[in-house]
Amino acid sequence: MPVLALNNVEVIYDQVILVLKGVSLQVPEGGIIALLGANGAGKSTTLKAVSGLLRPERGAVTGGAIEFAGERIDTLPAHAIVRRGIVQVLEGRRIFEHLTTEENLIAGAHTRGDWGAIVGGLDMVYGYFPRLRERRDLKAGYLSGGEQQMLAIGRALMSRPRLMLLDEPSLGLAPRLVEEIFEIIQRLNREEKLTVLLVEQNATMALTIAHHGYVMETGRIVLDGDAATLRENEDIKEFYLGLTEVGSRKSYRDVKHYKRRKRWLS
Repeated sequence: MPVLALNNVEVIYDQVILVLKGVSLQVPEGGIIALLGANGAGKSTTLKAVSGLLRPERGAVTGGAIEFAGERIDTLPAHAIVRRGIVQVLEGRRIFEHLTTEENLIAGAHTRGDWGAIVGGLDMVYGYFPRLRERRDLKAGYLSGGEQQMLAIGRALMSRPRLMLLDEPSLGLAPRLVEEIFEIIQRLNREEKLTVLLVEQNATMALTIAHHGYVMETGRIVLDGDAATLRENEDIKEFYLGLTEVGSRKSYRDVKHYKRRKRWLS
């Protein structure tokens, strides 16, 4: 049984704007799953549907079901979903700039009442992100972009999640930092058994660490497969890299659409 399953999920904003149109996907325990697609495809909305963050944006799940560990969660508030072991790292990092690095991390442990567990969580985060230990007393607003992304992931880890939802962790970062952060995501998956659902525009990097991938287009899943197969898919190469089979650059408007899947996940 997958730890997370979306079955024909429909999301509407402002009671009229249909954004997700029957999205179905599965995330296995201990896996890294990449969710790919162009801007506006519905990737971030999918994550917010899982984490319960649609309501502040006047959105709602109006069809289908979202199950975590075999239980429906699409009717639960966000804080209850966090307590079940799901945490989202939002696009743009969203750290508390006027708090120190360590205060940000401690804020991420608000669901854990045991101070000993919080101290253990800090040690774990500093082990994966040594730079955060060096800057533990520095106000987070003075951290570099890469350090802020590390802090956002570290803060999420403080709740000891079973599933982490990562939204565009490479956004605005230099290639070297992107590689470093993705390597740490792989280590967390391998060493902490952390399950990850990753939304990422950098398809090449995402499919390098993912086990399986889904491609979204205008609110639907239109293609899925194991990461190695998707990396070699010519449509993926054209859509994300703008390259034809002979290596010439191609306009996005010329890239062919994916054939929509006829088989939906049950």
